This record gives sequence, C-alpha cells and structure tokens, in this order.
Amino acid sequence: MQKRILIGFAVLSILTIIAYALMLNPTIQESVGWHLNTWMIRARTWLNPPEDVAFSAGTAVTPDSLPSPNVESETIVEETGEPENQVTPEPAATFAPIPDTFTLEPGEYFSQHNRWNYCGPANAAMLLSYWGWDGTHDTVARVIKPNTDDKNIMPYEIVDYINDQPGTGALMRVGGDFETLKRLIANGFPVVVEKGPQFRDIHYNWTWMGHYQLLTGYDDTDGYFIAQDSYLEANYEQSYAELLGEWRSFNYTFIVAYPDNQENDVLNLLGEDADVTRNNTNALQKAQDEIYRLEGVERFFGFFNYGTNLVNLRDYEGAAQAYDQAFAEYDALPEDISVRPYRILWYQTGPYYAYFYTGRYVDVIKLATENSIEMVRDDKPALEESYYWRGAAKIALGLQDDAIEDFNTCLEYHEGFEPCLNALHDQGIYP
Repeated sequence: MQKRILIGFAVLSILTIIAYALMLNPTIQESVGWHLNTWMIRARTWLNPPEDVAFSAGTAVTPDSLPSPNVESETIVEETGEPENQVTPEPAATFAPIPDTFTLEPGEYFSQHNRWNYCGPANAAMLLSYWGWDGTHDTVARVIKPNTDDKNIMPYEIVDYINDQPGTGALMRVGGDFETLKRLIANGFPVVVEKGPQFRDIHYNWTWMGHYQLLTGYDDTDGYFIAQDSYLEANYEQSYAELLGEWRSFNYTFIVAYPDNQENDVLNLLGEDADVTRNNTNALQKAQDEIYRLEGVERFFGFFNYGTNLVNLRDYEGAAQAYDQAFAEYDALPEDISVRPYRILWYQTGPYYAYFYTGRYVDVIKLATENSIEMVRDDKPALEESYYWRGAAKIALGLQDDAIEDFNTCLEYHEGFEPCLNALHDQGIYP
C-alpha cells in the first residue's frame, strides 16, 4: 500500500512539473489565459446585460426637420482635430470599364483568433503585405494597439500607421459604393472596409460588432467579394447583399493603401471623392436618401451616418440634432442583444464631437460613461477615446481633478495617445 502511495505521489509530481513547464510556454499561456478571461467576461455580462442601456440624449427631431449642412472648408481627422492635407486632383469625367470578375493575388493572411479585438492590426498587416511589407499583425499592434485590452482601432490609426511605413501611403473615405470598391480592386488596389456584422459573441449570442475586412476580388455573376477575413477565413465569399447592410453601419468607410508613386492613380480612381470635402458632402446626401426609405436599426444607422458626415463637415449643431434622432430611434428598438448595436460608441466617436462643440458637456459625460465605459467596466473598459472625451467635457465643466484621472486612465489603455497627452500638457502635467 505504501509503495502505491509513493508511486502515485511520484506520478502526480511529474505531472505537476510537466503542467507547470507547459504553463511557462508563452503560446499556452496566451491560449489558456484567453479562454479563462472569456468565461469571466461571460459571467459578468450575463449579470449586467449591455443591451438594456438606453442612448437617450437631448430632444429628438423628425426626418422632415433634418438640419441643412452648414459646411466649412476643412474636414477633420478623428481625435486629432487636425485638418487633412489631401491632394485635390481634377476628377476623371469617366472611368474605364472593368471586368465582371476580377481577383488579386493576396498577400499574407493573418488570423485574429486567440487575440482580443485584433481585426485592425490583422487587416493593416494583410493590406501592407500585398505591397511587399514583411511584418506581422503583432508588428502593427505594438504601435496602434500597445495594450492588448484595447477594444478598438480607429480607421485613422490604420491609415497613420501605413503612412508611416517607408514608400507606402494610405487614405480613408466614407460613403463608398460597390462600384468604387470594384474599380480599385480591378486596378490593382485591395481595399479594407469597416463594417458591422452579426457575429456570435463569447456568450454565443448573435450580436452586432465592428469588424474590418480586406477585399481582394469580386464576382458580379454570383454577387460576392473575395475577402481575406481575419475572423472567418482566407478567400471568404462575402455576398454583396450581406455586405451592404453591414457596411452601412460604418458610414460605408473604406481604406486603400498604395506605393507612394501610385497615389495619383488612386485619387483618379476615386473621381470627385478624391476631394475630402466633396466626399463628405456626397456621403451626407447618401445618408439623407437612406433615412427616408429605411426603418428599424437601419434607420438608426442612417441618422447616425448623417450626423457623422455633418461632424466631418464641421456642422456640429446639425450633427447634434441628427444624433439626437439616431438615439431616439435606438431607444425605440426592442431590448434584444441581436437587434441593438449597443457597441456603437466603442467604434465611432462622432457624437462626442457634436455634443462637445455645441456645449453639451453633460451629454458627453453621460454617453461616455453609460454607453461606453460603465458598459464594459467589469471587462477592462479599454476605450481610450471615451476617457479622452469624458475628460475634455469635465475640464469644460471645471472638474479638473476628475478630468486628469480620465486622461491618465486613457494613457494606461493606450500609451502615448496624443489627445490625452496634449490634454494633460494643457493642465501642466507631463507624464
């Protein structure tokens, strides 16, 4: 009997040593840690359903009282507040015909699995790899996602990263259409779109979330794009019909990269949308047209896009009215996680601009707190933009100490995030 106990103890000790050695392996640590964290988040979210949170802010308007845009000459880049300096070429009067079917040979494929919210780095890496860049999605993430818990990468962050790579440029436009995407692809330029698909979340619920997707081909005969989808698979057949609604929820935003010496080629392929102000004006008209023919959650996105395009055109008063209506449409939706796009402010910050620059600081704080930070407070609320805007609103209301705390938290989630650094500098603090 004693011999059996000794043998059992020896076997257990050996297994313990092996298990400990395996846990020291970074790959296994990453996988086990990811799954453990997933189960913890499931429990916390089950106790506090995020779809129950309303978005009410201000007084709603009706479609017939949509604000007419008061357009200024410059547009803005998200968070930085700096005007874009884009070349404005003469738009091409016509475009050369393109084939009904076309496929580019993609670069390297990167999956986002076993990494949190990694479609931004993965798609940036895939887009760059097409042009001969030899880094990985982790190479990108070390710059634009230094904290692994960061919930979202903004389009401008991807564009800025690509523009910082030697010999490579990138631009972003909104209000896109399938013809533009296909024209770019057929002329040798793969395109990343930002969209809102319905995926199964970690609770196995169908729910709306933001996602980037690289398109490298299309087929008009069967009606699909060829996508290098970091969440699904390489060479995924993304149907036109499905993509249309998903893309709408992000204002039909797309990103294209190119060698520096081919910038004019891309601008010419964009036609009048090469001009940033013209592009935002066209997108505004597109959103307005859709508002009158959509309903339910799609109408919410229509109003939201209308507001976002007014923000891009610096008409903050009109944008605030449009967002008020969008949030009224949201609050009228069923409290169903498969219907309500409750993560919208994790990905798009236009309402913060609109309400802040119209003096509605309390609304900024309310939205940043209730519909962003507190919504994920048990799951590391790594949303640096929300902390920035809440801090900025607190400064405007004279709550300096609270604001400084928000700016510092912002930098914990995104080290070196310039808006928060500048905000602290304005308070005489140099972290």
